[in-house]
Amino acid sequence: MPDVVIKENSKQKTLIMQKSQVLFWEKGYAETSMKDIANECGFRPANIYNFFESKEEILFSILKEEMEEIVNPIRYLEKEDGDPLQQLRLLIETHVKITLGEKRASKLLFDTELRNLSPERRKVILNLRDEYNRIGYSILRRGIEKGLFRKVDEKIALNLIASMIVRTRLWFSPEEWMTIDDLIEFIYQFALKGLS
Repeated sequence: MPDVVIKENSKQKTLIMQKSQVLFWEKGYAETSMKDIANECGFRPANIYNFFESKEEILFSILKEEMEEIVNPIRYLEKEDGDPLQQLRLLIETHVKITLGEKRASKLLFDTELRNLSPERRKVILNLRDEYNRIGYSILRRGIEKGLFRKVDEKIALNLIASMIVRTRLWFSPEEWMTIDDLIEFIYQFALKGLS
């Protein structure tokens, strides 16, 4: 019985985060009330407080979860001396799949709503972003050292790659002319041309 309760609580928490994500993007964080979120979830507003102490905690949970989903699978690449070409492709693939996955409705929530977090929570998110950057810089540096990439400013190169990926949320539609896998390959090849 306790497992059933935990699973049900987890489902409700996920639902709150999903509905909030869409509302924060469509209406803006400041204009979205806990009542709006509750209505979207089919709850009474008081029920949300069983899962989150505040609207800010919901926003923090959304941003943290997305950053962790991007960073966790590639974390080991920061120190692994493997093939920088394969590592770059894995970084791009992981980032694209999270960016265009279930959380796509959040669009550019990270950039537009990060300012609404307390300094402590903002620091957690920014630390995860910094970790992503360190991983990317390490991959690019290894590629340069092995003669696979030309000498480039790693920060500019990674920012351009990440920006390409994030912007796909605004225009990519898999039904039109390419799949997500096609897009991953295109971004990878495009990045390689700039790095070669």
